[in-house]
Amino acid sequence: MTGSNLNQELGTRNQEPVVFVLVGATASGKTDVAVELARLLGAELASMDSMKVYRGMDIGTAKPAAAERAGLRWHLLDLVEPSEEFNVGRWLEAADRAIAEAAGRGAPIVFEGGSPLYCRALLYGLFPGPPRDAALRAALRARAEAEGVEKLHAELAAVDPAAAAKIGARDIRRIERALEVWRLTGRPISAEQRQFGQLRSGYDFRLAGVERPRAELYRRIDSRVEAMMAAGFLEEVRALLAAPERPSREALQALGYRELSRHLAGEIPLDEAVYLTKRNTRHFARRQLGAFRKIPGFAWLSPTAERSSSELAAGIPGLTKPA
Repeated sequence: MTGSNLNQELGTRNQEPVVFVLVGATASGKTDVAVELARLLGAELASMDSMKVYRGMDIGTAKPAAAERAGLRWHLLDLVEPSEEFNVGRWLEAADRAIAEAAGRGAPIVFEGGSPLYCRALLYGLFPGPPRDAALRAALRARAEAEGVEKLHAELAAVDPAAAAKIGARDIRRIERALEVWRLTGRPISAEQRQFGQLRSGYDFRLAGVERPRAELYRRIDSRVEAMMAAGFLEEVRALLAAPERPSREALQALGYRELSRHLAGEIPLDEAVYLTKRNTRHFARRQLGAFRKIPGFAWLSPTAERSSSELAAGIPGLTKPA
């Protein structure tokens, strides 16, 4: 079946936009598979990465290269300046617009990325919790910097053990939000999020993930960091810090950016910054996989030397309309 025929077939099921969601740890090769899937289906692509929304943060976030963009329509890249505040709510609004735009052109869309938070938002939506409290967030962030993020996680575990069990001990953004909801409402965020677990209506989701053996994934992470450094990652961070408007806290929390920022501030030598980037990325990849494994419904793909990205893409369930 040709890409155009697949496109037409997929676009007709219950008149719902077909949304493929392809996840995996950083450096797992999910973007390659997503690109091949989009070419196979005649689909559009959308990033599901919390740091690729920032303009000028290209090398360190592994944004799609020119070859991966050629002939394809990409969404949700370069949405804001690094100095701007951005959150999952704004991203979800943009994601829904991207789905509608693709559907309007008769095309399915393939979301690919490694942000479990954005993935859950796409699949399940966001609960209508209280708005952000800037003063409270600033106080929590100051405590995290002074006492360690783990201390805030322990506080969350005391008031909302269900939420703490699902949030990593260093996931500062989600810890802040959970404590914010508790402080402002007196109710645990886990109680407010009961709609999670039921897919959002109006979309035909098709879910797949890419997973490699741990040792192989770690080797790929180390190689990617070395390639980023060779491609000018340090210069990218230097330019980011020299910009007229300072990057937001969220932007500077991106892997590699915070470590290289410490080097440029004279806190650590370059080789230590590179080592920490590799180590922290490996730790992050382990947490990513753990978080994605908790989301039901994904068909997991295992790349091998004998299976190309195009072969993996062709094996993703849901490529044709169910009977």
